[in-house]
Formats: sequence, structure tokens, C-alpha cells
Amino acid sequence: MIPILDTHQHLIYPEQWPYSWTRNIPQLAGQAFHYDDYLRAITGTGIVGSVFMETTPDDPHWRAEADFVDQISRQPGSLIRGLIANCRPEDKEGFSKFLESIRSDLIVGLRRILHAEPDEISQPAHFVKNLRRLEKYGLTFDLCVLPRQIPLAIRLARECPNVQFILDHCSVPDIAAQALDPWRELVRQLAQLPNVACKISGVLAYCQPGKANAAAVRPFVEHSLNVFGWNRVVWGSDWPVVQITSTLHDWVSVSREIVSQESEANQQKLFYENAERIYGVKMPHINEPAT
Repeated sequence: MIPILDTHQHLIYPEQWPYSWTRNIPQLAGQAFHYDDYLRAITGTGIVGSVFMETTPDDPHWRAEADFVDQISRQPGSLIRGLIANCRPEDKEGFSKFLESIRSDLIVGLRRILHAEPDEISQPAHFVKNLRRLEKYGLTFDLCVLPRQIPLAIRLARECPNVQFILDHCSVPDIAAQALDPWRELVRQLAQLPNVACKISGVLAYCQPGKANAAAVRPFVEHSLNVFGWNRVVWGSDWPVVQITSTLHDWVSVSREIVSQESEANQQKLFYENAERIYGVKMPHINEPAT
């Protein structure tokens, strides 16, 4: 079994701070999803390491979240190899100070969810200027945009050519409606930019209830793999959001099924090698058999 480095692992600690975005999601609302819960969820999947993805606690707690998970990551035996922290590039004056304040060597990237904000938030020149600053710090930027917002992502990536971008969740396509177009062409255009990679993650959550399976997501996953190529794709569980329609085990099984006919070399690129390079992390126990 090819081991997996999960590049999109969330944690939810409602006893620490609120997560308003979960209120209308019955599978998540008011529930805790701690690190120990994640360890139980990955048993038998082949996941042996992870990159924590910020989980957007309500303001102003996003700063505290990174520090909290940093402590978890430093516990003996932790599988968390890096952190992607929340940020505010729209903060014209404060963003550079925020970057200077980062002291954790485990923070490998940043994310600002754009699909939940007005499109105008990323339009000012200072937003782009702030993203360009990431090159100096060697930080990546995860793009979380809807298909209609892909032109916004293209603009950001073009204007920040020396910053590594990662498109989350294949750009959140409407899989329930099997809406391949215009998503398909928009993703193809974004993939033409060499500084953008694609995260194969989250897609089962966009299926119709009871129809979260390989047949539903295969056209979207395969198109993403084809246009980005095997050197610019990474895999993520999107746990616990994946539980909206399925389980983490289901998503691992579906992912392995979709790429089962590919060479072992390509599967290794998707499941861990590209993530090590793109995020600058090292998966633990890489030479040991996955369990």
C-alpha cells in the first residue's frame, strides 16, 4: 500500500473557540474533532503524516489556532508535519507585520478562504502586493475559490509568479449536478500557470447524499490530474468535512481506485512526493510499511 501524506487535515476544538461556518452543517455543528479523533479516523488508510489546514475559527481566534496546533504538532510522535495558517492579505498595513511575527518553523503556508468573502476582497493592489511577500518567507498560498472565481485565482497567480499556489478541492465543482462545464475549461486555464498546483480533496462532500462514490467524482478528479499533470497534484482528506457525505476511509478507497491503473511512480507523486516538495515537509516513516 502506497503511504499517504494528507495535505488537508482540519481540527475542530469548539471548547476553545467558535466555528460559525459549521452551524448549518449537521455532521459538524457543535461537535469536536480533535487530533486523537483524527488518529482513529486514519487507522488502516495508509495515512502516515499530515499537514494541518486552518479551520477558520471566528475572528479573532484564527491567530490563536496556529499557536494551538503548533503545540500539538510538537508532541512526541505527532504525525503533523506542517501547518497552513489563516491570514488576512487584505490588511494593507498589518499583513507584513503578521509575516514578521511568525516564529514557528512548522508553518509552511497560508490560506485565506475567498469563496466565503466578497470577490472584491482580493482586488486591491495591496492584496497582490502582500501575497508577493510570501516568496521572501518561502510560504505557499492555498486558493479556496468557487469555479466562477477561477478568473480571480488566475489573476493572483499571474501577478505573483514566484509564489507557489495550491488550488483547494479542485475548485469546489458542483458534482451533485455533474456540472463539468464551464468548470472544466476554467481549471484548464488555471493549470497553464506553472506556479499553481491542484489539491485532490474535498470532492466527495459535493456529491448528492447517498451518491458519494467513484463514479460521481471520477470525471472531475481525472480532469484535474490531466490538466495539472502528475508533478503538480497533491492529495488531501478534508477531514472532518469529508464526513458530510461519506467517511475518510471512503475517500481514500475512492482515490486509490481512480488512480489504480496509473504507474506506482505517479501514485507516489500524488500521495506524498509532490506534497513533500511543494510544502517543504517530510513524511515520517517513509521507508516503513504503511499500516
